[in-house]
Amino acid sequence: MSMKWIDIPPVWLLLALVLTWWIAALQPMAWAVGGPVTELLGGLLVGGGIVLILLAAAELRKQRTTIIPHMEADRLVTSGIFKRSRNPIYLGDTLVLAGLALRWDAPIALVLVPLFIFTITQRFIVPEENRLRVKFRAEFARYCQKTRRWV
Repeated sequence: MSMKWIDIPPVWLLLALVLTWWIAALQPMAWAVGGPVTELLGGLLVGGGIVLILLAAAELRKQRTTIIPHMEADRLVTSGIFKRSRNPIYLGDTLVLAGLALRWDAPIALVLVPLFIFTITQRFIVPEENRLRVKFRAEFARYCQKTRRWV
């Protein structure tokens, strides 16, 4: 039985969120910052992340290509939110993680954000881009010149 189904970005996000929640529950109160500003910022980050994920999923569905990272794409999607970021779903995941660290008053957990970005980049983005580079060649190269990987 293959464990590939468990090696998907939502599982990595869930793991990071559980660690964030755990840090929030265990951290000394002296490290908490709290307050309406961090709650608002956290809420905006979570909301913005969810919007990015939904916009990207809708665009992928509209273009009739896969959202599953290990599968080969039928089309190179460069429209909609993909004009701004080559990886809006991963960007959305990252915003949700950062936002919940703030909402749960665990700023120390923000150290997980660059670790999450590194993990997602190495485990998913690089292999996905390699598949797209092989399949779509010049079209993908032009897309990479116009659109950044994250933002």
